[in-house]
Amino acid sequence: MKKIALVNDLSGFGKCSLTAAISVVSVMGIHAVPLPTAVLSAQTGFPSFYCDDYTDRMDFIIDEWKNMNVHFDGIHSGYLAGPNQIQKVLHLLDAFQKNDTIYLADPVLGDDGRHFKVFTQALLDGMKQLCTRAQITTPNLTELCLLTETDYKALTAFSNESDYLAHIETVAHKLLRTMPANACVLVTGIIRHCGRETFMGNMAVTADHSFYHETPYIPKSFSGTGDLFSAIVCASLVNGLSVEDAAKKAAYFLKPAIEDAVAEQIESNHGVDFEKYLGRLIVPNIK
Repeated sequence: MKKIALVNDLSGFGKCSLTAAISVVSVMGIHAVPLPTAVLSAQTGFPSFYCDDYTDRMDFIIDEWKNMNVHFDGIHSGYLAGPNQIQKVLHLLDAFQKNDTIYLADPVLGDDGRHFKVFTQALLDGMKQLCTRAQITTPNLTELCLLTETDYKALTAFSNESDYLAHIETVAHKLLRTMPANACVLVTGIIRHCGRETFMGNMAVTADHSFYHETPYIPKSFSGTGDLFSAIVCASLVNGLSVEDAAKKAAYFLKPAIEDAVAEQIESNHGVDFEKYLGRLIVPNIK
């Protein structure tokens, strides 16, 4: 059975991070192998939570895996709390990243033009370093701007213009030039206005190709949807799908779960009830 190493925290409430990733990777027929960065009572968006940091224990797990002489078909890293955890991921990559290993780096840094509380210049520099090792990275628009030192407000000022996507593609190429050959930047959560309608889409950019896929915009965000999206993309690539089909598969899976959460007025921190839609990940490629 194929295996993906999942580097993220384990949160009891929030339906995010490892809880989300293990679920979707497993149902897609891949052995999900977690490397926890921390164990939390609930994700950090809640007013109160307990956190047991695992940074100083990550190397012990990695070294035991080395002793087992295991091979990973994929490696997926998500939220990392600081530069020390970046170093642990680099240790993992040095030990297990082979020519046939797909490494997806989800550079969790911010959203909606603002960086998260844990953001530091050292964390940003570390995320840039991880991107130099990644076959694919999945920044949202804020993270793309942070990674490329692009002015977010200046870029999104074009959101009503017909060439908005061309501007985003240009910025994506700046990040792509720092990544390995044949890498891909998959920009998520792009909000595009078209007359009275608003859409949210994802754009994949490689050195010689790009595509954009969008769905009607739902004006509410939920914990874990980004983790679900990037984990599905990673598992899809390990299973041999193209980036385009992987992104469409993830969007097809998430759309009804998000619509349900809005209709049922679920509080954002609790995430979406994705479990009942896991069967959607078993269907053939989404066109």
